[in-house]
Amino acid sequence: MDTATTTSATAAPEVADTVTVRSTGGDEGRTTVGSSAAPDRLWEELVTSALLGTDRRAPTGLTRPTGGEATEGGKTAGGSTTVGDTAGALLDAAALHTVRRRAGLRPGPAAPPPEPAPEDPRVPLPEAARRRLDQLLAGRTVPSPAGRRGAAPDLAELLPQWLALAEGHGYKAPAAALPALLDAARARTDLRPPALRFAGPRGLWLARLNPEWRFALRGTGAAGALPSPRDAEGVRALWDEGLFAERVALLAAVRNDDPAAGLALLSSTWATERAEDRLMFLDSLRAGLSDADEEFLEAALGDRSRNVRATAAELLSALPASALAGRMAARALTCVGLDRTADVPTIGVEAPHECDAAMRRDGVVAVPPAGRGERSWWLGRIVESAPLSCWPARFGGRAPEEIVALPVADGWRDELHAAWCRAAVRQRDADWSRALLGPPAIPPATGPGTSSLAERARLLSMLSPEERALWVARFVAAHGLSEAFQLLGVCAVPWAEPLGEAVIDALDIAREAGGYPWSFSGVMGLAERCLDPEAVGRLEPLTARPDEAEDIVPGAGGYWSEAFRRLVSTLRLRASIRAELTPPA
Repeated sequence: MDTATTTSATAAPEVADTVTVRSTGGDEGRTTVGSSAAPDRLWEELVTSALLGTDRRAPTGLTRPTGGEATEGGKTAGGSTTVGDTAGALLDAAALHTVRRRAGLRPGPAAPPPEPAPEDPRVPLPEAARRRLDQLLAGRTVPSPAGRRGAAPDLAELLPQWLALAEGHGYKAPAAALPALLDAARARTDLRPPALRFAGPRGLWLARLNPEWRFALRGTGAAGALPSPRDAEGVRALWDEGLFAERVALLAAVRNDDPAAGLALLSSTWATERAEDRLMFLDSLRAGLSDADEEFLEAALGDRSRNVRATAAELLSALPASALAGRMAARALTCVGLDRTADVPTIGVEAPHECDAAMRRDGVVAVPPAGRGERSWWLGRIVESAPLSCWPARFGGRAPEEIVALPVADGWRDELHAAWCRAAVRQRDADWSRALLGPPAIPPATGPGTSSLAERARLLSMLSPEERALWVARFVAAHGLSEAFQLLGVCAVPWAEPLGEAVIDALDIAREAGGYPWSFSGVMGLAERCLDPEAVGRLEPLTARPDEAEDIVPGAGGYWSEAFRRLVSTLRLRASIRAELTPPA
């Protein structure tokens, strides 16, 4: 019997020991496992046969018979067993040889075990909240067949709120959820700060073991591994030897604990830092900024970097009692005042004619951006840096509301009001912010301050949460939702009742009017995250599909019904999340 084509039934266990390979040209080669090169050579031949195909290059012990008729059961007339399924036999031989190769591996040197994970003293999550976290981390919103979102809540968008609530109650992350939590933070930068705070010291410990999670050790994420701000020796060592991101996080931590100690730490190496690093370090002084920082910032006005000088000037202008604020006030008062020649009280403006060396040292950039005139640019930089307290006396004791209501001569109104808006935000002045916002019912284009919604949103952030919500509610009632998206984003969550009611009423009006439903998708998304869950009762009647008139967008009624059903289901889910995370009384 030809051993190249058949194998004795009693020799079946030796199939992996000796395999003869026949190419299409008829050449043969036999490898015996017992030889010195046998294991590697045999594995290469099996792989080669698999890659080329068994019809082109097959181990001859696995090929179809070339002579004689195969009988039932795979036996030839001579009594030998043949392998009809060559590909299957090749895989069997490869599987057997794989086990043999694995069993023959020599054990490698034992790696030292990692240090144990640190303890997290926070409270464990309740079981229901733990299951909800797993659902949110794995959640995906499946769009409807028409390409719309459908009526199911967007679980991924609820994860930030869940993390904020869990942090507020002092819970710690379950150990089993840490990998998924770090993966979510890696995919979404907006999730990183809350996710890493919730992950705690064990999350940072785990991140050191996986290169894909190294982001957790940079910037904000590294804060969990920083020495205590009160550990002078540890702080000094990391400040002198740490990476830049670690030093930024360290300075922020020390500054938050003790502003004077943070300033002293920065001052100790300021002269040797790179310009781009000085700029980043200087920006960290915004937290806890006070008059005690003036001397350092005044010295930074002489820095060789223009960006550092500009940032130092901006910080000093936020201190109304600083020397720079006084110098800017003197310049501003020579440029802006009452025009005594006008028939009615009018603000007159005489913008600077040059940007001298003293102005440049105080942070006024001499060359304006493209499209801006030099004199208007210089005026804006001066007025925004002057303390707002200097203006009432300049305008005869008038209050901020009366000053911004005065007409401005020669077309300087927009530039002057925009500078006052920036000053109000920089100095966190609620009175001037309120005056520049004006009554919410007045159209933005004709208001007393600025028509920019982004600027109005910044002014609103200077007001108390209650006043902010009431102002935006009245704005929505007067102007609808198309102009209110940016303003809604600065209101406290959950929205206070007057604001929530105003948004629901505006959405109902848009639905009844048959407006383009997709134009309100951004507001709907905000409502899902920001409306109080108790508003479900007010929303449930709106989930019914309305009758579609001939003059409305086709299919709009179905979209509105679906959007309101999704809103209701999301609010109910948020209510469940809040209940699951609330500790028992």
